[in-house]
Amino acid sequence: MTPFGKKMRCLRLTTGVSLKQLAQDLQLSAAYLSSLERGHRGRPSEALVVQICEYFNLIWDDFEEMKRLASLSHPRAVVDTRGMGHKHTELANQMALSIGTLSELEVEAILRHLRSFQSKN
Repeated sequence: MTPFGKKMRCLRLTTGVSLKQLAQDLQLSAAYLSSLERGHRGRPSEALVVQICEYFNLIWDDFEEMKRLASLSHPRAVVDTRGMGHKHTELANQMALSIGTLSELEVEAILRHLRSFQSKN
């Protein structure tokens, strides 16, 4: 599941909207939305993010959060370390090899650490 898919499912369940109903209202297939929720599709288009936000009446901060989550929701992330040091390449490859073995707590700790760098820049 991707961050965007998790949030979309949460919104849908919280408001009592079925996947079938959401698909019908957005004029999309239920299979596509299910794949999007489960992380079997790439990140959604900006137009679809807007459409979903409008559907659930999201405003300002929630709307921006959905856009942020969509940008972080490609299930096949690619890290290009060309032009960086060898340690950057090692880190990217170690993450690729290890990510599936990390616990939820370990993942959250790494995310907190990385987010702290982003907030400084």
